[in-house]
Amino acid sequence: MPTLYSYKESGNSYKVRLLAAFLGIQLDIVEVDFLGDEQHGEKFLAINPKGEVPTLVDGDLVLTDSAAILVYFAGKHANTGWWSSDVVEQAHITDWLAFSASWVQYGVFIARAILSFGGPYNGLGTASTEQTLRESQTRGIKSLQVLDKRLAQNEWLALGRPTIADIAVFVYVALAPMGDVSLQPFANVRQWIERIKGLPGFIPIDGLDDPLYRRKDEKKQA
Repeated sequence: MPTLYSYKESGNSYKVRLLAAFLGIQLDIVEVDFLGDEQHGEKFLAINPKGEVPTLVDGDLVLTDSAAILVYFAGKHANTGWWSSDVVEQAHITDWLAFSASWVQYGVFIARAILSFGGPYNGLGTASTEQTLRESQTRGIKSLQVLDKRLAQNEWLALGRPTIADIAVFVYVALAPMGDVSLQPFANVRQWIERIKGLPGFIPIDGLDDPLYRRKDEKKQA
């Protein structure tokens, strides 16, 4: 059974758990105390020197990036349609994986991290500024504009069916309100989110239905 080092509120970890749920893959999930900085401890760094989750260990194989893990699982279950054996179709999927790792990661991901977790968590420490927040929200809105235009004519991001492109982009976009980036102006994006949530085997992540849950908890503690 593959071992997934994960943090339950990490969107990148959730991507892997979501695909595994869709594919019926059993995982041995090891929860990492991410906010306690366990990922930078000696034991975890011996597995993943980048100090990041998710990390997958499957026999002798170690993968340290969510996109790589998505490709690995989807490729091993190619008959399910989440990946493709055609190089052109692979390129279309990869185009959206790159969009997730750039536009989404430096947009709604950082805005969510700052407002709901107290820092950008972008490999540069936990310090944040108002300018960083504004820039991430602006980039997040631009990302949603790109997505909404794409989804105006397409039910899915690539190949006319659900693929790992949709999973990679979906997570932090669906959680955008946790960073005060509203989804209300983007009807096509909201409909796409609901289509993904309606797929057989879908599992949720905290924040999908209550984007302010972390800030409510903080107010209670205060």
